[in-house]
Amino acid sequence: MKLSSSFHIRSLVSCRHFLLFFLLSILILYQICLYSNPSAHSYLIQAFGSCQQANYTKSRDLTLPTPTFRLLIGILTVPARFERRSLIRLAYSSQPITEAHVDIRFILCNITKEEEKTMVSLEMMQYDDIIILNCTESMNSGKTYTYFSNLPKLFTGEDNYDYAIKSDDDTYFRLDNLIASLKDKPRHDMYYGAGFPINEKDFPQFMLGMGYLLSWDLVEWIAESEIPRSEPVGPEDMLTGEWLNMGNKARNRYNMIPAMYDYRGSELQDFIPGTIAVHQLKETTRWLNTLKYFVMDQPFKLKPM
Repeated sequence: MKLSSSFHIRSLVSCRHFLLFFLLSILILYQICLYSNPSAHSYLIQAFGSCQQANYTKSRDLTLPTPTFRLLIGILTVPARFERRSLIRLAYSSQPITEAHVDIRFILCNITKEEEKTMVSLEMMQYDDIIILNCTESMNSGKTYTYFSNLPKLFTGEDNYDYAIKSDDDTYFRLDNLIASLKDKPRHDMYYGAGFPINEKDFPQFMLGMGYLLSWDLVEWIAESEIPRSEPVGPEDMLTGEWLNMGNKARNRYNMIPAMYDYRGSELQDFIPGTIAVHQLKETTRWLNTLKYFVMDQPFKLKPM
């Protein structure tokens, strides 16, 4: 009995030492994060409060020192999709970027659930790639307008981009093909995506919501014009086209179908080498089938133990 009690006491002491070491490690990591990124602290205060103001912190850039142009890809998603954001980060980190500065940002609206505030706060400390906007989390309730209209305030001066993309979390862009397709395109008054009508190459009425690109001057116009401000709610892809049509904007339009398409299946013939974007990746298996084709040289082969 004495031996058992002594062992039990030593075990408790060891557990307490381990717990103390663990907590001290977390505290040290937190202090390192604050030192390297002071904005993380202000976000933590905000995240556990109202989460009403737009918050932007600058992430590690997937860039070259002297890019030919600067591109922002804003991925509209919802707070609960932690796993999807992790998968998307992996998907884009596997793509080498050779000629452009590309930033990936996840776009969220106000966060209301406490557990989501905590998780998103931790994500921001680790990855620093999330923008929170003061909007309603609904596809056609004005989030796209809020996204575009806030960009000029969030990125000014040297942080300006040449292009901004609105995308969803079920779309995968092949960055090399996207960048190559933009080399000879204008930097102004430009609207680019999967056009509708799909056979209209010269001047499609709007670009489908899987992901479309605007030159930065059009982003600034959306932020300043009464046309989009007076009609921010509705089917967001059609609405963006209507704004530009009413304002006599986006004279340079590029319909990139068939290089931008919906997911067709998991077989090799379901993908094309010149793909710019694949849409409708709503399940993880679709993402993995797509990445297996574009990222891996061949399907995984199980090796015997």
